[in-house]
Amino acid sequence: MGKQLIQTHRFPNGLTLVTESMLDVQSAAFSILVPAGSIYDPAERRGTASILSDLISRGAGPYNSEQLSCALDDLGVQRHEGVSGAHISFSGATLADNLAETLKLYALILRAPHLPENQFDASRAGVAQALLSVEDDARQKALVELKRHAFPAPWGLPSDGELEHLALITIEDVQQHYQTSFHPDDTIIGVAGNIDFEQVKQQIEEIFGDWQPSEGREEPALEFDTEKQFFTEQETTQTHLGIAYDAVPYGHPEYYAAWAAVGILSGGMSARLFTEVREKRGLCYTVSASLTGMPGLGRVLCYAGTTSERAQETLDVTLQELSRLGEGIEESELERCKARAKSSLIMSQESTSSRASSIARDWFYLKHITTLDQINEEIQQLTTERVLGYIHAHPAANFTVLTIGPQPLEVPSDIS
Repeated sequence: MGKQLIQTHRFPNGLTLVTESMLDVQSAAFSILVPAGSIYDPAERRGTASILSDLISRGAGPYNSEQLSCALDDLGVQRHEGVSGAHISFSGATLADNLAETLKLYALILRAPHLPENQFDASRAGVAQALLSVEDDARQKALVELKRHAFPAPWGLPSDGELEHLALITIEDVQQHYQTSFHPDDTIIGVAGNIDFEQVKQQIEEIFGDWQPSEGREEPALEFDTEKQFFTEQETTQTHLGIAYDAVPYGHPEYYAAWAAVGILSGGMSARLFTEVREKRGLCYTVSASLTGMPGLGRVLCYAGTTSERAQETLDVTLQELSRLGEGIEESELERCKARAKSSLIMSQESTSSRASSIARDWFYLKHITTLDQINEEIQQLTTERVLGYIHAHPAANFTVLTIGPQPLEVPSDIS
């Protein structure tokens, strides 16, 4: 990996700037994380943050919605706004020469949005469409519901909100969420590309330095689901399975061993779940596993889509493969994981957008930046013994199982 120049600065008002200079590119990208995500939604107004993430860019400062959009387009900014559990995020990429003017516009969006009441209904309707699209996508619906039960509320709840709550949300709720949540303390700005750190730091000081910090707020209490099996009846010829179990979170000393364990299960067409469940037995048309988490808590989330006639066998075999991982892994399986990781890291190294997002995410989870060389070294030093040690210390067990289909399935008592 090439040498990375990463620099950070925390301003007196609590805002943190994290940069990575990439002098061999002509672009610059940014990722702004404001701690205003869906976990801060009022209990009966789930969807407030999602509406705000859309409405906030519909005019700011001297610009109305159309003028602001044109100003960003004139700068060639490829941009996105979104909401996650922890944050409302703003990301974009443009020519490095246009970064300063772009950040000025985003300072207006963050600090002086219009939040126009006459466009509130359109923003709310857009969120409703996103939630309805999940209802029409059985795989996505299964994963959304699995996450709901695998993680404590409010972290496990859908970041777009709850469809039945949207009609209750008012423009005043959205304005209040903005007033409560949009402050510099704990806001993170990640910038990567052909940049000069001192120049970027000076500009951030100029446009955000007098942004006033909040008076503090309580973090939402965590509510854990004690149930482990869930069934949603749906008259269809297909059954959708979700399986979750405990893992270590990002930042844990054994995180990369956990990553490798999941990669051996679901890291391509040669991985175990694809080979054993789909290819050898033809039980399902898709099967996958991924490592995900929240601060301090990790989970492996698995999904399989199959016909209802073969659903029980699909569940049984998938659970067996998850449990069987601790019996041993081949050196070749680990080497394939390492090869995929190296390829992914090299491609990430070439993307300013990827790097801006990664360094902002790292700061949120770790309060320091993990370089690509450090990641590569962690992965290349993995051995089958270390990965097996992780699996034995954190076995696939105590499963949360979700089924969407015509009938519930039996979870074997010797596995669950």
